[in-house]
Amino acid sequence: MLPRHFLLSLLLTTSLAPAYASTRDANPLSHDDIAWLRRDGFDLDSASVQRYRALGRSRFLDEQLDSHTPDSLPPEIAALISSYEAVRTPQEQLIAALEDEQKRIKDMPDGDAQAAARKAQQQHANDLLQQAQQAELLRAVYGSNQLKEQMVWFWLNHFSVYGVKARIRWVAGDYAEGTIRPRALGKFKDLVMATLESPAMLEFLDNAQNAKGKVNENYARELMELHTLGVGSGYSQQDVQQLALILTGVGITPRRDQPLKLGPKMAPFYVHQGMFEFNPARHDFSDKVLLGQKIKGSGFSEVEQAVELITRQPACAQFISRKLAEYFVADEPPPALVARMAKTFERSDGDISKVLRTMFESKELIASTGKKFKDPTQFVVSSVRLAYDGKPVANAKPMLNWLNQLGEPVFGRLTPDGWPLEATGWASSGQMAKRFEIARAIGTGNNQLFTPEGSPKVGAGFPMLTTRLYYDAIEPQLAPATHSALGKAMSQQEWNTFLLSSPDFNYR
Repeated sequence: MLPRHFLLSLLLTTSLAPAYASTRDANPLSHDDIAWLRRDGFDLDSASVQRYRALGRSRFLDEQLDSHTPDSLPPEIAALISSYEAVRTPQEQLIAALEDEQKRIKDMPDGDAQAAARKAQQQHANDLLQQAQQAELLRAVYGSNQLKEQMVWFWLNHFSVYGVKARIRWVAGDYAEGTIRPRALGKFKDLVMATLESPAMLEFLDNAQNAKGKVNENYARELMELHTLGVGSGYSQQDVQQLALILTGVGITPRRDQPLKLGPKMAPFYVHQGMFEFNPARHDFSDKVLLGQKIKGSGFSEVEQAVELITRQPACAQFISRKLAEYFVADEPPPALVARMAKTFERSDGDISKVLRTMFESKELIASTGKKFKDPTQFVVSSVRLAYDGKPVANAKPMLNWLNQLGEPVFGRLTPDGWPLEATGWASSGQMAKRFEIARAIGTGNNQLFTPEGSPKVGAGFPMLTTRLYYDAIEPQLAPATHSALGKAMSQQEWNTFLLSSPDFNYR
């Protein structure tokens, strides 16, 4: 059974309908305007609708594609994110503190005290990962540039890292805030380089262990298969091996009591930035041939040449353009649209904002209205955005719990391929039933979003979804079956649950 039908079957069929006052705007947005805006961000809230109405589609898109536009947040949300150690503390300090604590624990005598210290360190690691997850969800809900917020989530999933592996819990916050976010709308090759130099990626895909004589091909393979070119794009196993050699010496700065000692021949090739290190003593300086082109052994410049070469391949333009269209437009995006996006990618040297413009100005985006099923992150974020409409939450942990229940936690994908983008990955009957439960928790106010961590539970009340936003932008687009189901709700809380559970809301 299709999820659309399953969702309708979950809407209760009671007989008493509440009376709702309806005062629509005299100049409502058109059906196409609403459809476009629902794709642009994590669905609708009053602020996005008002901004769109004030600017019009063209200027609204211009503003969102401007990478210099600040990431505006409500003061309460900005303060909450800034309170997280995973965000406010540089990753170098977090890792240094971790290593000090590991040494202290190792030097302790065996016994209960040592076990307790290890347990406390593990809890600290889990807390840091949860803070990084909460920060990302809070930005997704409240970020003023919703297109950028979607792109941050898209790239975090595309360049996926598993938070529980090795020391990634200590650096996940910086990976989202310092690596992905500043480059989400920039040049694709810059994003590839930034992830390549990130300790999160280097630890997740094992390139920190890649050295001359002990070559590890894991990252090289995924860099080509998952990050840039895609399966079946024409590269060979030999290309993977050559790229792995190019990447030897690319790793993480170890903590040293003494400065690294390199001879006069090697010292000029050393590169160090933050936690990233290119150690020429670990690098294979032989000449390589990658994708048919010779790359002379020259140190870190080989890496830069390789990334430039890979990201200029037509296969890369096609792969990234199709994946973007799959996320925003359709599970099987129109080939003509993907071709135009790929052409823009090639002409602009991989300018992400220009590729997005091609997509968001296309007729195909509107033509696919109502056919793209929300993944769990889109569902949870858009539900909170609509239900509370800018009201700042005090605790993002319920959102983490909901994503865990739905099987798509941030930094939670064990394999490097990222969470699926198509509906088949999220359309099981169990998934639909769980969405209904989450919709009820949000719609009835039976959650702890407004209860600060450590505080006694306080009732925040239930949201009122029968607002001007609903009547102006949502109600006119609803299918007759959803209208009928909403008309049978016995209370505002039940009505809220029905709306958030409806096919109209779960498809965009």
